[in-house]
Amino acid sequence: MNRTIRVLALIEAQSVSGPAKNLIEFAASASQPREGLPCIALSIVTFRRGVGQPNAFVMAAKKAGLEIFVIEERRRFDTRAMTQLRGIVQAFRPDVIQSHNVKSHFFVRKLGLHRHAPWIAFNHGYTSKDFKDRLYNQLDRWSLRVCFRLVTMCKPFAKMFERLGVAPERIRIQHNSVRPFARPADEVVARIRQDLGIAGERIVLTVGRMSREKGHADLLRAIARLVERGTFHNCRVVFVGDGPEMESLKALSAKLGLGELICFAGHQVEVGPYYALATLLALPSHSEGSPNVVLEAMAAGVPVVATAAGGVPEILTDQQNGLIVPLRDPAAMADGIERLLQDEPLRSGLIEASRQSAATLYTPEARCSSLIALYEETLSEWRNLSGPGR
Repeated sequence: MNRTIRVLALIEAQSVSGPAKNLIEFAASASQPREGLPCIALSIVTFRRGVGQPNAFVMAAKKAGLEIFVIEERRRFDTRAMTQLRGIVQAFRPDVIQSHNVKSHFFVRKLGLHRHAPWIAFNHGYTSKDFKDRLYNQLDRWSLRVCFRLVTMCKPFAKMFERLGVAPERIRIQHNSVRPFARPADEVVARIRQDLGIAGERIVLTVGRMSREKGHADLLRAIARLVERGTFHNCRVVFVGDGPEMESLKALSAKLGLGELICFAGHQVEVGPYYALATLLALPSHSEGSPNVVLEAMAAGVPVVATAAGGVPEILTDQQNGLIVPLRDPAAMADGIERLLQDEPLRSGLIEASRQSAATLYTPEARCSSLIALYEETLSEWRNLSGPGR
């Protein structure tokens, strides 16, 4: 009979994307028996402000059959939430505690929960929407120094945490995974083309939150360069996503005279049809971990030009399964886009190689097995410590 490891995961999420989506998929998969590996019984604690407000993440977790505890909050760091969390942990008695997001990390350390079970902290990178966000991010300098394991997304992030005082032997790198691409029906793709006013133009796609670290302004400036060169004929750019920089990006697009060349499609729950109509994906980010959008494009057979941000060079090998350009360099991004638009043999070669990489190196099954092994290793080491002092 397979062993079972009981995991309690703390995460704050409203939508089913990024880490929240990965957590639900992992929990469902890891509960299934595997030869030589324990089963993972993972339950979730999440936070919700506004009693009775709908929460897509909570609904998705319940639909997947997961046990989920919802802590209702009055504000962002509600001290009453810590009292509720302590009670949940005492009643649940997990073998392993894991946390996602700055607040979850802080609560684990502040309450001393890491003294009663091994604590695995997952870092997915940082966003800096405002001063409060930047201040809260600094909490991780204090919180994460005592975690038993820190799982981060790329080598640059690992080096950053070493500089912040996390012991290197406690750090593990785990890239995201991607499922095989399910091509949407032709009529769905055609309807999106019609909605966006796109006829037969080639599409430069970019997908991601409209925040400053994603570098979308650099992409607009790169497109303006291509227009000036006269090499952006019969092409459009489609932005999928929303966020605090949306209005400033629209203003910059108008200032650059890009007009109808740019389509802002907003947030999309289902991005598959947009990959289906794309000629290439452009990722102009200044900061990344293990970008899902790159993996999704690879699986969908969409060639990628991306900046050398975070874990991108660990996923893409320049001119083998993608093109990599320097950060904050619109001219270099313009050159990469132009090259992919004009070089059909290069596009075909990148598509084939990237599909192969996605199908062999970044499968959900490989990620799931890797994380299960991490739980087993962590729990074994914790139990073998004669005096952890936690």
